[in-house]
Amino acid sequence: MAPTPSGNPRTRVHVVSDVHGNARDLARAGDGADALVCLGDLVLFLDYADHSRGIFPDLFGVENADRIVELRTARRFEEAREFGARLWVGIGTERATAIEKAVRKQYAELFAAFPMPTYATYGNVDMPNLWPEYAGPGTTVLDGERVEIGGRVFGFVGGGLRTLMLPPAGSSVRAGGTPLPYEISDEEYAAKIEAVGEVDVLCTHIPPEVPELLYDTVARRFERGSRALLDAIRRTRPRYALFGHVHQPLARRMRVGATECVNVGHFASSGRPWVLEW
Repeated sequence: MAPTPSGNPRTRVHVVSDVHGNARDLARAGDGADALVCLGDLVLFLDYADHSRGIFPDLFGVENADRIVELRTARRFEEAREFGARLWVGIGTERATAIEKAVRKQYAELFAAFPMPTYATYGNVDMPNLWPEYAGPGTTVLDGERVEIGGRVFGFVGGGLRTLMLPPAGSSVRAGGTPLPYEISDEEYAAKIEAVGEVDVLCTHIPPEVPELLYDTVARRFERGSRALLDAIRRTRPRYALFGHVHQPLARRMRVGATECVNVGHFASSGRPWVLEW
């Protein structure tokens, strides 16, 4: 903690979400901070800005990545599903095995880039079962749990809610309409929110269920948010509710009662953490 002009300790926390393979900037994300908070989605499946990056082009080549992006951008989702299914049939390796191998490679690089200390929770495209293998002693993984940082209580709830929606433009998820690795039921998610209880800063991967916070202006659709999270914000009145998930939101921040709700940004593209200081 750095001293303020008055001599009192000051705490600075950097917050990132939707890292999607950006290990280079992640390694610098904690510079000047007392702690880094990561709200998940470390994995990069396909980069819509650079089709040569991600698990998909590594497996199937850039030309096929170009094609699936073209189909999804044109909202020809059924054709995209069929095209992706044909590619997986032709690869000669079981899909789950191939994805896990690629995810492990990314996790090795990304977890090594985390500064000390880091407090992290899962995104909806992450694979929680693998995190214990890669999280070093300076990384604390929390889900439905609390921790004190600089005298303030932070609560963490990871993952997303179940949906068969197609991936948003620029996301890192798998092709097709299957549920993602860490999408859970509304009831399970609500139980984790309840377990966190009253905190100063409520950290989640997905936003509360507020239309302005859920609408992606590039994908041109609403992503799923949590009603239980919104109810908890209204009931427990944390100072901040921090989240990511929606890459290009209609509103990046807004107040819900006494709580400042903030989308901390799409770190994969910005490379800049959101700063919380007190």
